[in-house]
Amino acid sequence: MKILVTGGAGFIGSAFVRLAVQQGMDIVLCDKMTYAADLMRIESAKSRVRTYKADISDFDTMDNIFAKEAPEAIVHFAAETHVDRSILNPDEFVQTNVTGTATLLRLTRKFRTKKFVHISTDEVYGDLPADTDMKFSETDPLMPNSPYAASKAAADMFVRSYIKTFGHPALIVRPSNNYGPWQYPEKLIPLTIAKAMLGEKMPIYGKGDNVRTWLYVDDCAEGIFKLLLNGKTGEIYNIGSHEERTNIDVINSILDIMKVDKSLIEFVPDRPGHDFRYAVHTKKISSSAGWESSTSFEDGLLKTVNWYIEHRDWLLKKKSDVEEFVKALMAEYSKGNDKH
Repeated sequence: MKILVTGGAGFIGSAFVRLAVQQGMDIVLCDKMTYAADLMRIESAKSRVRTYKADISDFDTMDNIFAKEAPEAIVHFAAETHVDRSILNPDEFVQTNVTGTATLLRLTRKFRTKKFVHISTDEVYGDLPADTDMKFSETDPLMPNSPYAASKAAADMFVRSYIKTFGHPALIVRPSNNYGPWQYPEKLIPLTIAKAMLGEKMPIYGKGDNVRTWLYVDDCAEGIFKLLLNGKTGEIYNIGSHEERTNIDVINSILDIMKVDKSLIEFVPDRPGHDFRYAVHTKKISSSAGWESSTSFEDGLLKTVNWYIEHRDWLLKKKSDVEEFVKALMAEYSKGNDKH
């Protein structure tokens, strides 16, 4: 099967590319190569991947790629994904996440692509309170609380409209928080590891009691691959684990592994609209595609920390790239939530 993977040089997209190549798929990779992209992530597979640097919202460029490659399936990862960046500059998220998805839908319809797998996020559901064991299911309404989540929810609605209006062969996948090797250090786990390496203060929003469901990236890639093969078009599938942790627990676990003093933790003003808890039911993907997450958080985090220690130069180079953004972000949030 020839698969066009958008955002294939990104964190989750590259994990999918590596897996798909191992499974003998013919992979065409398309990525805008923005700050968080890195083709080093697919170094082991690059000889079997054809790569295009392209903006998915540029219809003419993408039209040429479709005409040349004629992919049988699209797995659409390409997106702006960082909530903090969406608060500071939501327009970029509308352009890539909404306009880019709409462009791909037009092209997959034009070229009669056989399957379109749209990678969304559990953040489109909104958040859950602390004092409950509730989880979101695929039929729950969308209540996004950040510009990032709103842009992904809008993209989901475009996909749904094509399914209902045109009978488009698409399905939607909503993963939980991914972590693992190669993640760009603007996200919690790699940033904490980098700061621990350098003995720097590590900021944590509010009291650090926000809860996320943590999914090891290779498990997520496997689930998406199984849905590509066995998922039913027109359906929505959550991908998650049973590994819920507060942000402060995640940071403490990293510092324990690295044997770093916890006095480095620094509580900072909470970000605007910070969702409290995410959790999703995964019965549907389990019954439909035979997938369940297999990596415990303890095992996955240990593998992740050790990988970053072994790839210290890559991590610290990426961290230096993001330092100015982090400073600007902290300065903006320190003004108070009433400014947003």
